[in-house]
Amino acid sequence: MPTAHAYYSVIGLKLTHSCIESASVEEFLELKRMGSESVAQSDFLEFGDIEASLMEIGSGNYGCSHYRRRCKIRAPCCNEIFDCRHCHNDAKNGLETNPLDRHDIPRHEVTKDKAWFKAVGHNLEAWPRFPFKLGWTLTQSNSGDLAVFSDCILLNFTFQVICSLCDTEQDVKQNCINCGVCMGKYYCSKCKFFDDDVSKNQYHCDECGICRTGGKENFFHCNKCGCCYSMLMKDAHRCVERAMHHNCPVCFEFLFDTMRDITVLPCGHTIHLECLKEMEQHYRYSCPVCSKSICDLTRLWKKLDQEIAATPMPETYQNKMVWILCNDCGANSHVQFHIVAHKCFRCNSYNTRQTRGGPAASCSSGMTEIRSRH
Repeated sequence: MPTAHAYYSVIGLKLTHSCIESASVEEFLELKRMGSESVAQSDFLEFGDIEASLMEIGSGNYGCSHYRRRCKIRAPCCNEIFDCRHCHNDAKNGLETNPLDRHDIPRHEVTKDKAWFKAVGHNLEAWPRFPFKLGWTLTQSNSGDLAVFSDCILLNFTFQVICSLCDTEQDVKQNCINCGVCMGKYYCSKCKFFDDDVSKNQYHCDECGICRTGGKENFFHCNKCGCCYSMLMKDAHRCVERAMHHNCPVCFEFLFDTMRDITVLPCGHTIHLECLKEMEQHYRYSCPVCSKSICDLTRLWKKLDQEIAATPMPETYQNKMVWILCNDCGANSHVQFHIVAHKCFRCNSYNTRQTRGGPAASCSSGMTEIRSRH
């Protein structure tokens, strides 16, 4: 943190409370650029007041549908400016984009704009915004930088942020190096992440390697599942290795860093809460991954008992036996065939599938017997 004297020198202007409160963002920046020597010493803002003012000015007025913050990003992959990585990914993976050009932003390459290259026998001047061309063959050099060996060119692509108030492009820091404005009330130096909406209670999980919302005290990281779960599930969830490191089985969005709410099914598999509700609207009550029941269906099983009792099978099928596999308990059973459903006698579930002895064989044999009688 800079000293008060250093901070005043960055501001370039001795500001009063009334100046901050009455000035618009544009006027505030113009005042700092112009400077003023007419303010009495007794009216100077204390260092803490200046810091608080810079934290608030423009807050909530900038950003996108994903985040409210006072900076934009220059993507290292395509050298274009976007409000956030989600805006980039939406734009670069849309249906109108050539499938060969679709890509996501390398989120952890948000450091600073440091691109350099050289050719054999020549020392070329660094080009700070060298555009990354998709399709190049990139390999890792000994220094950790990306290397393109087709023309003996070495490249190190990184990432810059752009202040939304003064349009200054700069290294990744919480405060703008030009106007001093805080670009995000929540700032994570590890993720290089900014957000003005601190009501989300953001926190950084070292094990996940990303920032999450909801408050660190309300979540724990499961090493086997490889993600953060609510404390309410600490001793109650079923572990599935890397449970969130895959796409949602309904909408196919990657779950690990999604911004939508996620729920964990009793079987341990994960799914968007919105997608789960949509499944229930279509009367789908089994996990799309393993087919286990997602809730207690005891009342439904009792209704099926009544339905089967009220639906006698024709004489052709009365002695027909089939093998079934229970999706809930995994047991194999040899049961009487019924057109409505097959019950697992181990756990009383009707969430079963027929594995052997289909009705077609019985129907064919019955037809043969009818023809032979005529």
